[in-house]
Amino acid sequence: MSRSPCPRPLTRGVDYDGGWAEYAVAREDTLAPLSDHLPFDQAAIIPDAVSTPYAAITESGMVRPAQSVGVWGAGGLGAHGIRIARLAGAAPVIAVDPLPEARERALAFGADIALDPADPGFTEAVNLATGGHGLDVAFDFAGFPAVREQAAAVLGAGGVLVLAGLTPEPLTVTDSTGFSYRGNQIRGHYGSGPEHVTQLIRLAATGRLDLAPSITDHIPLAEAAGAVARLEKKTGNPIRLVLTP
Repeated sequence: MSRSPCPRPLTRGVDYDGGWAEYAVAREDTLAPLSDHLPFDQAAIIPDAVSTPYAAITESGMVRPAQSVGVWGAGGLGAHGIRIARLAGAAPVIAVDPLPEARERALAFGADIALDPADPGFTEAVNLATGGHGLDVAFDFAGFPAVREQAAAVLGAGGVLVLAGLTPEPLTVTDSTGFSYRGNQIRGHYGSGPEHVTQLIRLAATGRLDLAPSITDHIPLAEAAGAVARLEKKTGNPIRLVLTP
């Protein structure tokens, strides 16, 4: 992993004013030139929604071709994580989500299998899909303690769990002895760097990554509060909503 983590990262729209405005001030090092071949609305969702899973998969998880990958949570981050894992050559890509509509979306986005985490045959299904080896890399994009416990339990030898979903809750490894025997690792992940955004712009502009299916709707800026509520309630099962000034 080449990126040096910041001890206290400042996030636009969280720690200081964001860009939900007709005009906004931004630091030069947070800007990236756009290609004429990439629609602006598709470029707008790259930071965070696409760049966070991209950095998690390519750097923190260091996914290589033919590695088995599990993605917990097929929402805004996880759905893109599925596509990026497939783009990186992961095989199989296993999506895990409790919502049937999210599992359907995961399959549409390129997952080889979509599993319900509450299925009694969950572990057996993962073992079957991975030829009995378990997962090489598991990604938590949901941010729930139960997700992390379940993901850690199905890692194979040398398998890595990447925590991309945030939660203040403590992390528990139920079988810590087995975790040590298998040589497993847990890695934290947060956000992305300017280089990841630039790389994704190139991938999208050249047609390697089509982001059009990720845009569920365009919403006027004046209706931003309603758009946020729609995301929170998962009304219409949205992936990303683009605000237009």
